[in-house]
Amino acid sequence: MAKKRLGYIGLGKMGKPMAINLLNAGYPLIVHNRSQGKVQELVRLGAQAARSPSQVAAESDVVFTNLPDTPDVLEVVLGKDGIIEGVHEGLIYIDNSTITPSASREIYAALKPLGVSCLDAPVSGGDIGAQQGTLAIMVGGDAETLEEVMPILQVIGKTITHVGGPGSGQVAKAANQIMVAAQMVAMSELLIFAQKAGADPRKVVEAIKGGAAQCWTLDVKPQRLFAGNREPGFRSALQAKDLNIIMETAREYGLSLPSAALDAQLYAALCAMDLGELDNSGVISVIETLNNEDLRIDNK
Repeated sequence: MAKKRLGYIGLGKMGKPMAINLLNAGYPLIVHNRSQGKVQELVRLGAQAARSPSQVAAESDVVFTNLPDTPDVLEVVLGKDGIIEGVHEGLIYIDNSTITPSASREIYAALKPLGVSCLDAPVSGGDIGAQQGTLAIMVGGDAETLEEVMPILQVIGKTITHVGGPGSGQVAKAANQIMVAAQMVAMSELLIFAQKAGADPRKVVEAIKGGAAQCWTLDVKPQRLFAGNREPGFRSALQAKDLNIIMETAREYGLSLPSAALDAQLYAALCAMDLGELDNSGVISVIETLNNEDLRIDNK
């Protein structure tokens, strides 16, 4: 059986390696991106370039998007020359972006009457996971659609979970980002706390990783910070965007999320300091500023 024709829109830090993995798995691929340099990289690897999202939809069996924010996705899907203008019966649309659950449900409602099956499928695992094809994928939408595209998703992800109906994948991603932000802030606080209180934060991390505080954040991020590396990874500006999605959704449902609200303020402060391009562990810069204490860097 011939492989499905795939389209990928959005070739950023996550989207480009994911698209490359699909191409390397032997899928015919047509791509679109605002900056043409990344498109040409994929073309050199064997992909086809599209002039618009509508062309991607018209020439694909399955279309992916991976875009920065909710307005970007709505424009690419429902706007002029968008996916909606190139749809055909049987098309499957998969959104790997992180957007509001309500927007995912809006897209589902707009495309379903046109014969298009939709999955919101945001991912977690960072650029390394995207490169290695080991992402966690949180899926909302119809189970039958997920079953049909499971072999494709298994090229880009290791853990693929059907969370529920439309928008449920985005709810799961928002929940994931509540935990991620909390861990980044807590790690930042414990490093500055340990150093200011007279202990070696490297030794403190080593000690607590063997107990209940152990987590991926402590396994990965402190060593980067000790080496003076605050390059992304996952940009703090996107972490701030995700926290805004969380707070917007919380307001929609009348929820109080005090810890997430504080984390949103800390990441907003980081962006106001013009440091939004740092890795999301860069929120330590806010904690350093609040305490007039910079984390000591190895060999300095």
